[in-house]
Amino acid sequence: MQNFWNKVKIVFTDKSLRNRIIFVIVALAIFRLLAAVPLPGIDKLRLEQFLSNNQFLGVLNIFSGGGLSNLSIVMLGVGPYITSSIIMQLLTIMVPKLKALYHEEGEAGKKKFTQYSRMLTIPLAVVQGFGLMVLLTQQGILGDLTIFQKVVNLSVIVGGSMLIMWIGELISEFGISNGVSLLIFAGIVSAIPSSISQLIFTFDPSQLSLFITFILAGLVIIVGVVMVSEAERPIPVTYAKQVRGLKTYGGKSTYLPLRINQAGVIPIIFALSILLFPQMIGNFLAGSANSVLHAISVFMLAFSQNTWIYSISYFVLVFLFTYFYTAVTFDPDALATNLQKNGAFIPGIRPGEATSAYISKILNRITLVGAVFLGLIAVLPLVMKAVTGITAIALGGTALLIVVSVVIDLIKKVDAQISMREY
Repeated sequence: MQNFWNKVKIVFTDKSLRNRIIFVIVALAIFRLLAAVPLPGIDKLRLEQFLSNNQFLGVLNIFSGGGLSNLSIVMLGVGPYITSSIIMQLLTIMVPKLKALYHEEGEAGKKKFTQYSRMLTIPLAVVQGFGLMVLLTQQGILGDLTIFQKVVNLSVIVGGSMLIMWIGELISEFGISNGVSLLIFAGIVSAIPSSISQLIFTFDPSQLSLFITFILAGLVIIVGVVMVSEAERPIPVTYAKQVRGLKTYGGKSTYLPLRINQAGVIPIIFALSILLFPQMIGNFLAGSANSVLHAISVFMLAFSQNTWIYSISYFVLVFLFTYFYTAVTFDPDALATNLQKNGAFIPGIRPGEATSAYISKILNRITLVGAVFLGLIAVLPLVMKAVTGITAIALGGTALLIVVSVVIDLIKKVDAQISMREY
């Protein structure tokens, strides 16, 4: 307990750390202010009715940080930027030049890679913004607008998405933790007071046992995510002795901590953004007079509305993205090379390729555990929704998973900043 209060004291007394936290708070406040500015020509009553009965827009609202619920100027949120990042990461596997740019050209290469992601965000924002405008016009939420008004609204939507992307990157650079994750976190948390008040007003004593079950399931998810996020597989490492003059260096033993879930909450965000595409395409083509396009729309909507198919797809995508993101961010070859350069080795394993193969083998095993657990936790609320028929459970489970993971990451980043200042 005393250690906790010492850390709190450092947070408030250290000027640099305090400024970083203040910057994050101000940036999130600006984001929430922008999320409250609606587009012109909206029927708010129809919007509320449509959102309450549409799980697709409920998930999309999570990515927009709550901006979609008001049809605000930042209604797309960080969705286009996340989609752009996924595409660029996938291209590193297929395009050797991009892989070299990201992994081998250092900080300058990563900055150039990020710039490509930003540029790709613009056309994706145009497509997503136009699709949403068509869908909302079909539902009568947006009135009959002139071509000029549609162009203005689309320009505002795309500009809002780029502005949110910029705010997220500023948080990552001048604040603490990942800016995109914090923006999604802020949108989810901002909806908690209204959700609690709605729950109190609509409370039915006959459903008390059901609510208790949901609360217990939420606690299990929180405990499970914390345990898996904190779990590590230590690999022993020994430094060879080196004699320089009359002094001996090295000879010490330590360990290399490999986290069971290296990817954190990113696989959940990636999987959800991919699953949005069939629903968005289906909704966009729903009013088409062409029989082929209409058939595609029916198939896409059936896929997205069938809970079991959706749940299986969700699990598979979370599982695959956990492995994919771990492979992108963690390079066993580079780690083995660094160990060899520093005169370190794993006892019983030859330096170089053998060390890289050994680390890859362990990483694949522990990532399997993390991927299966993350996938099960992700689809558990969807399974409960299929059993109980309450749509809000699925959204609440996804939101809970994101919130817990972001809070854990934020606490770790603050601890890292405190440790740097103690040294």
